[in-house]
Amino acid sequence: MKLRPQFNLLTILGPTASGKTRLAVALARELEGEIISADSRQVFRGMDIGSGKDLDEYGGVPYHLIDILESGEEFNVFAFQRLFYAAFGNIAARQRLPILCGGTGLYLDAVLRGYRMTEVPEDAQLRSQLDTLDTDELTSALRHLRPDQHNTSDLLDRDRTIRAIEIARYQNGHTGSQPPPPEISPLVIGIRWERAELRKRITERLQLRLHNGMIEEVQHLHDAGVAWERLDYYGLEYRYIGAFLQGRLNRNDLSQKLNSAIHDFAKRQENWFRNMEKKGVVINWVEGSGDPLAEAREIVANCT
Repeated sequence: MKLRPQFNLLTILGPTASGKTRLAVALARELEGEIISADSRQVFRGMDIGSGKDLDEYGGVPYHLIDILESGEEFNVFAFQRLFYAAFGNIAARQRLPILCGGTGLYLDAVLRGYRMTEVPEDAQLRSQLDTLDTDELTSALRHLRPDQHNTSDLLDRDRTIRAIEIARYQNGHTGSQPPPPEISPLVIGIRWERAELRKRITERLQLRLHNGMIEEVQHLHDAGVAWERLDYYGLEYRYIGAFLQGRLNRNDLSQKLNSAIHDFAKRQENWFRNMEKKGVVINWVEGSGDPLAEAREIVANCT
């Protein structure tokens, strides 16, 4: 079914375990679309189970921004936005529909609200100065530069705090014009679940992933040279399983604490989506427990 919609980007978002990929793939097949992943970890090769790639769901649907970097490398919202724009332009030039799919709120927001960002080079002199500061001093320096700092993940890792200070200082001193982003007219569809049902889905999904080799995946990444500290940076599954493999958690605590942490993460995702709506992003919600594909078809049809 070839449509000529009033939008040039379809976005599918929702919390973890909500069924985003399945819905995006189904719509891509019907609308001659290609999927662009909005996930901060699926860009890395070898991080399959823990990041929830679920590549078997794609079938023949083309996808982008998955398996493009080696595990152990860094990735950030600036790199994501730049690569997204390239993929968006490539897909649109071939008369296909770009479909952005994911749950990393910052990445979604950067595209949907058109963050204006500047690539920041490393500053060796500044880094040398910052290396002499302790964690509290680094935190204070970042909060001084960014009084409205909300991304607390930048405060959890010393290297990330230093990089955040480097970026803030650079941006404060470089306010020149940036090239305009491509013109994007998005249609955003979100999947929502009742809290109790989503918690059940998260728990079942976690147990399945643990059974299917997620622990072994993390061990393999470490054996291949990814440091435990770097695995912490890659999020909950890698952080908690890394602690288990280092003997800092037993098997029962791993399952219970990781499960609880993912539930909390899902709440934070939902809060982020609500904040996006408050800032002007229109999200058309479909019910995960019903027939989300039928609801999404109707939303799309009303926008064509």
